Amino acid sequence: MATLELRNVNKTYGAGLPDTLKNIELSIKDGEFLILVGPSGCGKSTLMNCIAGLESITGGAIMIGDQDVSGMSPKDRDIAMVFQSYALYPTMSVRENIEFGLKIRKMKQSDIDEEVNRVAKLLQIEHLLNRKPGQLSGGQQQRVAMGRALARRPKIYLFDEPLSNLDAKLRVEMRTEMKLMHQRLKTTTVYVTHDQIEAMTLGDKVAVMKDGIIQQFGTPKDIYTNPANLFVASFIGSPPMNFIPLRLQRKDGRLLALLDSGQARCELPLGMQDAGLEDREVILGMRPEQIALAGSEPNGLPTIRAEVQVTEPTGPDTLVFVNLNDTKVCCRLAPDVAPQPGETLTLQFDPSKVLLFDAQSGERLGVAGQPQTDARSANVAQFKGR
Repeated sequence: MATLELRNVNKTYGAGLPDTLKNIELSIKDGEFLILVGPSGCGKSTLMNCIAGLESITGGAIMIGDQDVSGMSPKDRDIAMVFQSYALYPTMSVRENIEFGLKIRKMKQSDIDEEVNRVAKLLQIEHLLNRKPGQLSGGQQQRVAMGRALARRPKIYLFDEPLSNLDAKLRVEMRTEMKLMHQRLKTTTVYVTHDQIEAMTLGDKVAVMKDGIIQQFGTPKDIYTNPANLFVASFIGSPPMNFIPLRLQRKDGRLLALLDSGQARCELPLGMQDAGLEDREVILGMRPEQIALAGSEPNGLPTIRAEVQVTEPTGPDTLVFVNLNDTKVCCRLAPDVAPQPGETLTLQFDPSKVLLFDAQSGERLGVAGQPQTDARSANVAQFKGR
């Protein structure tokens, strides 16, 4: 096992072309699980290939442990990679697929047999060892590809969207299996995905990427509760964060966000002191679960009456959509709440959970009820990609 550090890594495919990766700075500890997440074309798979040595970098350094591996070939980096397509040898049995890399390394057959049996038991594929890949389901092929990587016992595992070809149910099951596997092996792991649910559930650390730039790097909880900008706030979270454009006002020394449902208005006190925000166009962000149904007893939180537009029961909760400031807003309510379209609800907000973003740049302005700060400052030691 080993630490992984990326120092100002850049990648371009030729003079005059834009950089695919721009000043990437990341550092993860021995045994940590790093998620690279972002939309298609953001550079996450390119970064993975650079770590693996499948593509060269045009600037910076890649450190595994205390060794700079930037100029090394893939075989000398002591990494194992699982691809989206699994890349199994179709004419070989499952056992032969898992053995292949070990035989290349000229291990003794007795040691190879022991290693194959170990990973087969770990992944529960003992009964598949004599089958060919064409006789396996997608989930079984994925386990075999993982087994081939696990048999290497490398310093770092690299997974490039390994679950994307599976159906939804199997993807959830395999996600749990991967987490259990990492807890048992405690090997440093880098995992690429476009699925923010995988990012939130699997990773110790998450790097959110867009256009070859790391937008934010931190724990899943940090990124969910303290997003650096509109992109991160919108990409992480399901259902996504609500964004309400408005202009801030000041009343009796308090900075206010005014919400209008068409039936009623609500003054949301933000508690910020920065006079520069007054009369400024901003985007107000609230997670769906931060909008609650008001109880019969007042608790001092701001409320507003709003007409239900759409109701979506999901089982564990009910998603209710209303209009605030001519913007569709999602509220995540208890599963036993089932209002009908046209019904009026009284909703309440916690001003301390409200986020503000600049309407032009999308950058985070601060947290309501707290001094205005740069939302990325907590990650400044690790987040240098912008």
